[in-house]
Amino acid sequence: MRGGKLKIFFGAAPGVGKTYAMLAEARARRSAGLDVVAGAVDTHGRQETEALLAGLERLSPRLVEYRGTTLKEFDLDGALARRPSLILVDELAHTNAPGSRHAKRWQDVQELRDAGIDVFTTMNVQHLDSLADVVAKITWVPVAETVPDTVFDGADEVELIDVPTVDLRLRLEEGKVVEPQLAGEAARHFFRESNLNALRELARRRLADRWERIGGAWRDSDH
Repeated sequence: MRGGKLKIFFGAAPGVGKTYAMLAEARARRSAGLDVVAGAVDTHGRQETEALLAGLERLSPRLVEYRGTTLKEFDLDGALARRPSLILVDELAHTNAPGSRHAKRWQDVQELRDAGIDVFTTMNVQHLDSLADVVAKITWVPVAETVPDTVFDGADEVELIDVPTVDLRLRLEEGKVVEPQLAGEAARHFFRESNLNALRELARRRLADRWERIGGAWRDSDH
């Protein structure tokens, strides 16, 4: 059985439109006749993103009781049983609730691929294991969740979802990135113009580096 293919919608920062782009392509695939299921999609309350999710089959979350609260987690077993051609699993760096089969969502994605299911997912440059410390030094915000570089480099496709810094800061002011009451503080810290410019450059360089690695592997395999 062939392994499932992985496409990562990759961004420099939250709010650039990764989930929106993922849903738009998923809808196009479904319109072309592909069996598509939304496994775990976080719209962050954005109306434009919610609109794209409407009409797609959605997998019910797995409910986990933890410290007096109910967490909604991706249902890996439900996804394997449903077995769509393509499943959407947002936020690759997500940490699963205690007691889950895998500690990290990227491990869930790997199991889906091993079962022959194609996956669309999202992540930001800050979550790459090799760059987490670099991003923390740029933004002064520690990175708690990371994805191994081998997962990123092993994806079948990585698409950079990029918007100009001025546009992203405008989205922030409009309350489309974080809660409106937090936008001012976010703009002064993580979303400072200098930070965003540095993160965009970091994302572009890492993507170019990935192509170099893939190209080198192809060249080596030809000899």
